[in-house]
Amino acid sequence: MPVTSAGILLYRLQSEPQVLIAHMGGPYWTNKDAGAWSIPKGEYVEAEEAAWDAAYREFQEELGVRAPDVPYAELGTFTYASGKRIVVFVADGAGFEASGFTFGEFELEWPPRSGRTASFPEVDRAEWVGLDAARERLVKGQRAVIDALETQLGEAGA
Repeated sequence: MPVTSAGILLYRLQSEPQVLIAHMGGPYWTNKDAGAWSIPKGEYVEAEEAAWDAAYREFQEELGVRAPDVPYAELGTFTYASGKRIVVFVADGAGFEASGFTFGEFELEWPPRSGRTASFPEVDRAEWVGLDAARERLVKGQRAVIDALETQLGEAGA
């Protein structure tokens, strides 16, 4: 059974559309930029939790702040090459400041096979970026999300 995640992609309409993405935390991603970012998201069990509830919960767990109280729409479900699926919700995040975050943490044996466990942030920063920059920075499996958002914004005349 494939892993399923849900996340929130905030956008804002500036001189060019921008999206809020987060750089993945932990030692593997420290010195990487291209392909090392993600939308705020996390796994959930479909039989136990609604996708929207998981997306909302994960936004707060990863960034340490509540998602803005604005209308959301389901953008779609996107499948990675690995088979993992992500359900993405979008909203206009104009006015949402990319600051004041308290990132959630996870534990990992580090260095590998050392027997020592260390805590690392799930993400270590989040920022607003243009759509082209987002395509370059996001993990490969999430790049189609930006294409879908751009299509939706175009159809809305934004």
